[in-house]
Amino acid sequence: MTDEGLIRIDAAGVRLEGNLIVPRNAKGIVLFAHGSGSSRFSSRNRQVAGALRTRGLATLLIDLLTRDEELVDTRTAHLRFDIELLAGRLVGTSAWLAKEHPNLKIGLFGASTGGGAALVAAARIPDKIRAVVSRGGRPDLAGEALPKVKAPTLLIVGGDDTPVIGMNQEAYNKMTALRRMEIVPGASHLFEEPGALEEVARLAGDWFVEYLN
Repeated sequence: MTDEGLIRIDAAGVRLEGNLIVPRNAKGIVLFAHGSGSSRFSSRNRQVAGALRTRGLATLLIDLLTRDEELVDTRTAHLRFDIELLAGRLVGTSAWLAKEHPNLKIGLFGASTGGGAALVAAARIPDKIRAVVSRGGRPDLAGEALPKVKAPTLLIVGGDDTPVIGMNQEAYNKMTALRRMEIVPGASHLFEEPGALEEVARLAGDWFVEYLN
């Protein structure tokens, strides 16, 4: 794994590490919120990020937990479900992005529990977050924040991921923002089937290009 574009950001009282790549003439920037037990080195999110960059979008893949916290979480698995903690760090990172790259509108891409954290963050700073995409996410974990989200939101779920389809439909019904739910036929929770992740990248790219321009 390479640390191309390695940056360190002070957010919500901790120092976080991420990989920031800004293509020439970028139209917007997508901040990735990783899911349960994952990191900025997630092969799935890196594949999606690479596809987004070909569409003229900058990407920031960041670890929302510090290294010490990740060690604790591998044993307890409780921090990855601390949506308030993760959302607070997304808010802090978004503030850093808005300061460092004020010309780029910000979108959030959340996977698994990161989907819930992304929506809570979007509800907290509606003036900064212009679009949200959730992949196999748990938007239901955003709870009372759902009706407060203003950013156009795309929920992508695998067609074979039955429990998560229900969770996304429940969250969709509670939201009031412009939103869409896309089900990728034959895809499981991790979108490991041939062509499934490419479809996620296409859908996400279309959404971000439309709403970050």
